Amino acid sequence: MIDPFGRKINYLRLSVTDRCDFRCTYCMAENVKFLPRTDLLTLEELEKICSVFINKGIKKIRISGGEPLVRKNIMKLFQNLGKKLTESSLQELTLTTNGSQLNKYSSDLYKYGVRRVNISLDTLSEKKFHLITRKNNFHSVIDGIKAAKKSRLKVKINTVVLKGINDEEIDSLITWCGKNNFDLTLIETMPLGDTGVLRSNNYLSISELKKRLMQNWTIKDINFKSGGPARYSYIQEANLRLGMITPMSRNFCSDCNRLRVTCTGKIYMCL
Repeated sequence: MIDPFGRKINYLRLSVTDRCDFRCTYCMAENVKFLPRTDLLTLEELEKICSVFINKGIKKIRISGGEPLVRKNIMKLFQNLGKKLTESSLQELTLTTNGSQLNKYSSDLYKYGVRRVNISLDTLSEKKFHLITRKNNFHSVIDGIKAAKKSRLKVKINTVVLKGINDEEIDSLITWCGKNNFDLTLIETMPLGDTGVLRSNNYLSISELKKRLMQNWTIKDINFKSGGPARYSYIQEANLRLGMITPMSRNFCSDCNRLRVTCTGKIYMCL
Protein backbone atom coordinates (compact mmCIF):
# COMPACT_ATOMS: atom_id res chain seq x y z
CA MET A 1 0.00 0.00 0.00
CA ILE A 2 1.24 3.47 -0.96
CA ASP A 3 -0.42 6.50 0.59
CA PRO A 4 -1.01 9.86 -1.20
CA PHE A 5 2.39 11.10 0.06
CA GLY A 6 4.25 8.16 -1.45
CA ARG A 7 4.87 6.44 1.87
CA LYS A 8 4.85 2.65 1.88
CA ILE A 9 2.44 1.40 4.55
CA ASN A 10 3.48 -1.96 5.99
CA TYR A 11 2.76 -1.57 9.70
CA LEU A 12 -0.67 -1.92 11.35
CA ARG A 13 -1.40 -0.73 14.89
CA LEU A 14 -4.61 -2.43 15.98
CA SER A 15 -6.52 -1.40 19.09
CA VAL A 16 -8.54 -4.26 20.58
CA THR A 17 -10.20 -2.28 23.40
CA ASP A 18 -10.55 1.23 24.77
CA ARG A 19 -10.54 -0.11 28.32
CA CYS A 20 -7.57 0.06 30.65
CA ASP A 21 -6.91 -0.87 34.27
CA PHE A 22 -4.87 2.34 34.76
CA ARG A 23 -5.89 6.00 34.52
CA CYS A 24 -2.62 7.66 33.50
CA THR A 25 -2.90 11.41 33.83
CA TYR A 26 -1.51 12.07 30.33
CA CYS A 27 -3.79 9.51 28.68
CA MET A 28 -7.32 9.54 30.10
CA ALA A 29 -9.58 11.11 32.68
CA GLU A 30 -9.94 9.45 36.07
CA ASN A 31 -13.66 8.81 35.59
CA VAL A 32 -13.58 8.06 31.89
CA LYS A 33 -16.67 6.57 30.26
CA PHE A 34 -15.78 3.60 28.09
CA LEU A 35 -17.58 2.49 24.96
CA PRO A 36 -20.45 0.01 25.19
CA ARG A 37 -19.04 -3.47 24.61
CA THR A 38 -21.47 -3.94 21.72
CA ASP A 39 -19.63 -1.14 19.86
CA LEU A 40 -16.35 -3.05 19.84
CA LEU A 41 -15.33 -5.32 17.01
CA THR A 42 -15.42 -9.00 17.87
CA LEU A 43 -12.19 -10.98 18.03
CA GLU A 44 -13.22 -12.68 14.80
CA GLU A 45 -13.72 -9.33 13.10
CA LEU A 46 -10.35 -8.09 14.36
CA GLU A 47 -8.67 -11.18 12.95
CA LYS A 48 -10.42 -10.72 9.61
CA ILE A 49 -9.24 -7.11 9.41
CA CYS A 50 -5.68 -8.27 10.04
CA SER A 51 -5.96 -10.89 7.28
CA VAL A 52 -7.15 -8.29 4.79
CA PHE A 53 -4.31 -5.93 5.62
CA ILE A 54 -1.73 -8.72 5.48
CA ASN A 55 -2.92 -9.45 1.95
CA LYS A 56 -2.45 -5.73 1.21
CA GLY A 57 1.18 -5.78 2.29
CA ILE A 58 1.19 -5.33 6.06
CA LYS A 59 4.31 -7.01 7.50
CA LYS A 60 4.06 -6.00 11.15
CA ILE A 61 1.08 -5.90 13.48
CA ARG A 62 1.14 -4.28 16.89
CA ILE A 63 -1.74 -5.02 19.24
CA SER A 64 -2.66 -2.09 21.48
CA GLY A 65 -5.51 -0.64 23.51
CA GLY A 66 -6.34 0.85 26.03
CA GLU A 67 -4.69 -2.10 27.73
CA PRO A 68 -5.03 -5.00 25.25
CA LEU A 69 -4.53 -7.77 27.80
CA VAL A 70 -7.70 -6.85 29.71
CA ARG A 71 -9.79 -7.84 26.67
CA LYS A 72 -11.64 -11.08 27.40
CA ASN A 73 -10.24 -14.10 25.51
CA ILE A 74 -7.54 -11.94 23.89
CA MET A 75 -5.12 -14.89 23.76
CA LYS A 76 -7.37 -16.47 21.14
CA LEU A 77 -6.61 -13.54 18.82
CA PHE A 78 -2.88 -13.85 19.49
CA GLN A 79 -3.06 -17.58 18.84
CA ASN A 80 -4.79 -17.11 15.49
CA LEU A 81 -2.60 -14.21 14.39
CA GLY A 82 0.49 -16.15 15.46
CA LYS A 83 -0.34 -18.81 12.89
CA LYS A 84 -0.11 -16.17 10.18
CA LEU A 85 3.58 -15.69 10.97
CA THR A 86 4.20 -19.04 9.25
CA GLU A 87 1.19 -19.18 6.93
CA SER A 88 1.35 -15.69 5.40
CA SER A 89 3.71 -12.81 4.65
CA LEU A 90 3.30 -11.40 8.17
CA GLN A 91 6.77 -11.02 9.70
CA GLU A 92 6.14 -9.71 13.20
CA LEU A 93 3.40 -9.73 15.81
CA THR A 94 4.01 -7.54 18.80
CA LEU A 95 2.27 -5.80 21.68
CA THR A 96 2.17 -2.58 23.66
CA THR A 97 1.07 -3.09 27.26
CA ASN A 98 1.18 -1.49 30.69
CA GLY A 99 2.56 -4.77 32.03
CA SER A 100 -0.10 -5.38 34.67
CA GLN A 101 -1.25 -8.66 33.07
CA LEU A 102 2.09 -9.98 31.81
CA ASN A 103 2.66 -12.22 34.80
CA LYS A 104 -0.39 -14.14 33.59
CA TYR A 105 0.09 -14.03 29.83
CA SER A 106 3.79 -13.68 28.94
CA SER A 107 4.47 -17.38 28.38
CA ASP A 108 1.41 -17.73 26.12
CA LEU A 109 2.43 -14.64 24.15
CA TYR A 110 5.80 -16.21 23.41
CA LYS A 111 4.14 -19.51 22.52
CA TYR A 112 1.92 -17.75 19.98
CA GLY A 113 4.80 -16.02 18.20
CA VAL A 114 5.26 -12.71 19.99
CA ARG A 115 8.96 -12.00 20.45
CA ARG A 116 9.00 -8.34 21.53
CA VAL A 117 6.81 -6.31 23.86
CA ASN A 118 6.72 -2.60 24.59
CA ILE A 119 5.93 -2.01 28.26
CA SER A 120 4.86 1.41 29.50
CA LEU A 121 6.67 2.36 32.69
CA ASP A 122 7.19 6.00 33.59
CA THR A 123 8.90 5.64 36.96
CA LEU A 124 10.69 3.25 39.29
CA SER A 125 9.11 4.95 42.29
CA GLU A 126 5.99 3.33 43.70
CA LYS A 127 4.79 6.71 44.98
CA LYS A 128 5.23 8.40 41.58
CA PHE A 129 3.65 5.40 39.88
CA HIS A 130 0.46 6.01 41.86
CA LEU A 131 0.64 9.73 41.08
CA ILE A 132 0.89 9.08 37.33
CA THR A 133 -1.42 6.07 36.90
CA ARG A 134 -3.85 6.82 39.78
CA LYS A 135 -3.54 3.10 40.66
CA ASN A 136 -1.53 0.96 43.09
CA ASN A 137 -0.37 -1.68 40.59
CA PHE A 138 3.36 -0.92 40.69
CA HIS A 139 4.45 -4.34 41.93
CA SER A 140 2.20 -6.20 39.48
CA VAL A 141 3.88 -4.28 36.65
CA ILE A 142 7.38 -5.05 37.93
CA ASP A 143 6.41 -8.72 38.32
CA GLY A 144 5.00 -8.66 34.78
CA ILE A 145 8.25 -7.26 33.40
CA LYS A 146 10.19 -10.00 35.19
CA ALA A 147 7.81 -12.61 33.77
CA ALA A 148 8.27 -11.26 30.24
CA LYS A 149 12.03 -11.48 30.61
CA LYS A 150 11.76 -15.02 31.98
CA SER A 151 9.56 -15.97 29.01
CA ARG A 152 12.33 -14.79 26.64
CA LEU A 153 10.35 -11.83 25.35
CA LYS A 154 12.54 -8.93 24.30
CA VAL A 155 11.48 -5.98 26.43
CA LYS A 156 11.44 -2.32 25.50
CA ILE A 157 10.41 0.13 28.19
CA ASN A 158 8.36 3.12 27.00
CA THR A 159 8.61 6.16 29.25
CA VAL A 160 6.55 9.32 28.77
CA VAL A 161 8.73 12.19 29.96
CA LEU A 162 6.85 14.44 32.39
CA LYS A 163 8.55 17.65 33.42
CA GLY A 164 8.57 18.09 37.17
CA ILE A 165 7.43 14.51 37.75
CA ASN A 166 9.87 11.97 36.30
CA ASP A 167 12.38 13.93 34.21
CA GLU A 168 14.98 13.79 36.99
CA GLU A 169 14.59 10.00 37.09
CA ILE A 170 15.64 9.21 33.52
CA ASP A 171 19.24 8.48 34.54
CA SER A 172 17.99 5.85 36.98
CA LEU A 173 15.78 4.31 34.29
CA ILE A 174 18.75 4.13 31.92
CA THR A 175 20.84 2.35 34.56
CA TRP A 176 18.00 -0.06 35.40
CA CYS A 177 17.24 -0.87 31.76
CA GLY A 178 20.93 -1.39 31.03
CA LYS A 179 21.29 -3.87 33.90
CA ASN A 180 18.26 -5.83 32.67
CA ASN A 181 19.17 -5.73 28.97
CA PHE A 182 16.03 -3.74 28.13
CA ASP A 183 15.81 -1.09 25.45
CA LEU A 184 14.37 2.26 26.53
CA THR A 185 12.30 4.73 24.53
CA LEU A 186 11.52 8.23 25.77
CA ILE A 187 8.29 9.82 24.52
CA GLU A 188 7.15 13.43 24.60
CA THR A 189 3.75 13.96 26.18
CA MET A 190 1.18 15.02 23.59
CA PRO A 191 -2.43 16.25 23.52
CA LEU A 192 -4.67 13.19 23.12
CA GLY A 193 -8.11 14.11 24.40
CA ASP A 194 -9.41 15.48 27.68
CA THR A 195 -7.70 13.95 30.72
CA GLY A 196 -8.60 16.50 33.35
CA VAL A 197 -4.92 17.52 33.59
CA LEU A 198 -3.20 20.45 31.85
CA ARG A 199 -0.43 18.46 30.12
CA SER A 200 1.39 21.50 28.79
CA ASN A 201 2.66 22.03 32.35
CA ASN A 202 4.51 18.71 32.12
CA TYR A 203 5.81 18.97 28.55
CA LEU A 204 9.56 18.65 28.07
CA SER A 205 11.31 18.52 24.71
CA ILE A 206 13.24 15.27 24.29
CA SER A 207 15.99 17.26 22.57
CA GLU A 208 16.38 19.35 25.71
CA LEU A 209 16.40 16.23 27.85
CA LYS A 210 19.01 14.58 25.61
CA LYS A 211 21.38 17.50 26.15
CA ARG A 212 20.97 17.04 29.89
CA LEU A 213 21.61 13.29 29.64
CA MET A 214 24.78 13.84 27.63
CA GLN A 215 26.34 15.42 30.70
CA ASN A 216 26.34 11.99 32.35
CA TRP A 217 26.36 9.52 29.44
CA THR A 218 28.17 8.93 26.16
CA ILE A 219 25.31 9.06 23.66
CA LYS A 220 25.88 8.37 19.97
CA ASP A 221 23.19 8.47 17.29
CA ILE A 222 22.85 5.17 15.41
CA ASN A 223 21.23 4.12 12.16
CA PHE A 224 18.70 1.68 13.59
CA LYS A 225 15.03 1.27 12.68
CA SER A 226 12.48 -0.70 14.68
CA GLY A 227 9.63 -0.11 12.24
CA GLY A 228 8.19 2.70 14.34
CA PRO A 229 8.71 6.45 14.72
CA ALA A 230 11.60 6.41 17.20
CA ARG A 231 15.04 7.78 16.39
CA TYR A 232 17.75 5.79 18.13
CA SER A 233 20.99 6.41 19.98
CA TYR A 234 23.37 4.13 21.84
CA ILE A 235 24.45 4.77 25.42
CA GLN A 236 27.90 3.30 25.83
CA GLU A 237 28.12 3.08 29.63
CA ALA A 238 24.77 1.28 29.95
CA ASN A 239 25.14 -0.78 26.75
CA LEU A 240 21.64 0.42 25.95
CA ARG A 241 19.72 1.39 22.84
CA LEU A 242 17.80 4.58 23.53
CA GLY A 243 14.82 5.54 21.38
CA MET A 244 13.32 9.01 21.24
CA ILE A 245 9.82 9.74 19.98
CA THR A 246 9.24 13.46 19.41
CA PRO A 247 5.70 14.12 18.11
CA MET A 248 5.75 17.71 19.35
CA SER A 249 9.28 19.05 18.91
CA ARG A 250 10.37 17.13 15.80
CA ASN A 251 7.70 15.27 13.89
CA PHE A 252 8.34 12.03 12.04
CA CYS A 253 5.55 12.24 9.46
CA SER A 254 7.79 11.81 6.41
CA ASP A 255 9.00 8.43 7.68
CA CYS A 256 5.63 7.15 8.90
CA ASN A 257 4.77 3.69 7.60
CA ARG A 258 1.79 2.94 9.83
CA LEU A 259 -1.94 3.03 9.89
CA ARG A 260 -4.12 2.67 12.93
CA VAL A 261 -7.39 0.77 13.30
CA THR A 262 -9.47 1.45 16.39
CA CYS A 263 -11.40 -1.14 18.37
CA THR A 264 -14.58 0.07 16.62
CA GLY A 265 -13.12 -0.32 13.14
CA LYS A 266 -12.18 3.26 12.28
CA ILE A 267 -9.00 3.78 10.26
CA TYR A 268 -6.58 6.62 10.93
CA MET A 269 -3.39 7.47 9.07
CA CYS A 270 -2.07 9.37 12.09
CA LEU A 271 -1.74 8.48 15.76
